[in-house]
Amino acid sequence: MLGSEIDAFFQARKEVWLKKNINTSMDVAATKIKKAECESLFLLENWLPSAAKRAGQISISTHPCTFSHPSSRKNKNGSASSVIANTAQANDGYLRSGNVCVEADALGNAATLDVYKFLTLIMYDGNSLLTHIQRDSDLALDLLRIKSASYQELKNGFLAMIESKSENTTSSKIKQVYFPVEENYHQLSLLTASGIVFELRKRIDDLRFSDEVKEIRKCKNDNVFHEKSYKQLNNITTIGYGGTKPQNISVLNNQYGGRAHLLLCAPPSLKKREIQFPNIDFFSQAITPFQCKNIFYSLHELYQYRKHNKDIRDERDKHFREIIDKIVATMWAVRAVADTQFKPESSQLKRTQRIWLCSEFAEQREQEDAWLDVIADQVSQFIFTGYEKVLKKRAIIFDDREYDYISAQVESAKEALR
Repeated sequence: MLGSEIDAFFQARKEVWLKKNINTSMDVAATKIKKAECESLFLLENWLPSAAKRAGQISISTHPCTFSHPSSRKNKNGSASSVIANTAQANDGYLRSGNVCVEADALGNAATLDVYKFLTLIMYDGNSLLTHIQRDSDLALDLLRIKSASYQELKNGFLAMIESKSENTTSSKIKQVYFPVEENYHQLSLLTASGIVFELRKRIDDLRFSDEVKEIRKCKNDNVFHEKSYKQLNNITTIGYGGTKPQNISVLNNQYGGRAHLLLCAPPSLKKREIQFPNIDFFSQAITPFQCKNIFYSLHELYQYRKHNKDIRDERDKHFREIIDKIVATMWAVRAVADTQFKPESSQLKRTQRIWLCSEFAEQREQEDAWLDVIADQVSQFIFTGYEKVLKKRAIIFDDREYDYISAQVESAKEALR
C-alpha cells in the first residue's frame, strides 16, 4: 500500500467510472466485464504511463492567462507561458501572492484534470505528491517503479506539468500596460491571481453559508439565544469565468463552477453638509438673497399695490420679519458647527462676524453692543440690496426712507441676533 491518500484517489476514480459505465439494464456477465475493465484501467502499470504522457497537456500556474481571455492560451507565437509566482511571505500589509496561503491553479486540457488532482494530493508529511517526485523520495520511488515504464520516463512526464520555457511568451489577448522605468518603459501583462480570487470566494461562503452560521441564523429567526454571533457582508456581486465551460479556464475555476465573488470597491458616500461655516462673509456664504427669493417676490407684489393701508403695511412688516427670522435660524446653525469647522489660521472672516458666530466670543457677545450694531446694519443691507438682486430690472428703486424703515424693523429685532 502506497498510502491512504493515493488509495482513496483511485477508489474515487473507480467509483465515478463504474457509475458512468454500468447501468441496471446490464446482465451479470456484462457487469463483471466492466468491473474487470475498470480494475485494469486504474492499475498502476496501466494508468501511470498514460497519466505521465498526458501531464504535459496541463500546466500549473498561479496566474492563469485564461482569466483575462479564454483564448489567450494559444496564439501565433505558441502557448502563453505558465506563470508561477514564488513570492515569500512578509508582514508588509499587502494582499498579494505569498501573503495568502492558497493552492496553485492549473490550466490546459480539461481531460487531464485527473492527473493534476493526482499530483497535487497531499501526502502524510504535508507535501504534495509532485513535490515527492521532484525530490525522488522513497514514496515516489515506490510509486513509480513499475514494469511497463522506467522511473525516469514517468518522472520526466509528470514534471512536464511545471516545466517553464526558456523564453517567456505572452498573448495579444492579455491586457497590457507600459510602465515607466527611468527613461524607458517596461511592458507588463496583467494577470489574475486565481488562488486569491477563489480563496476570497471560499472565505465569503464560509461566513455566509457554513453549518454554524446557518444554525446561528436559525436561532435569530426563531428568537432563540445563541452564545455566538455571525458576520454579514453586504453589496456582494458575482462574476463568471468561462460561461458553460469553466473547465476551459482553469482547474480552480472548474472546482468553483466558474463563479467568484466581488466586494464593493466604490468610494465612501460622503454626507453633504447642510451648513458650512463661512470663511469670508456670512451674508454671501451662509445665506444669500436667493434663499429668500419667495419672500422678496411677495414683497414685490405688495409694493405694486397703489393702496397703502394698514393691512398692506402689516403684511410688508411680516415679510421683513420672515427674512430676519431666516437669518437668525442660519446664525444658530452656523454657531452649531463653529467649533468643528472654524479654522482661525485660514479664515478671512472679519472680527465682527467672528464675535457674532464663534463660541469663544460668547461672553463678549453678552457684554458688548458695538459688534451688534454692525451686524444689524449688515442685516439691513442684506434685505435692502437683496430685493434688487432677486428682482433685478423689475425691482422698484427705493430711496433712503425705505432703508431707514428696514433698519427700524431690524433694530426692533436686534436682540434676536445676539
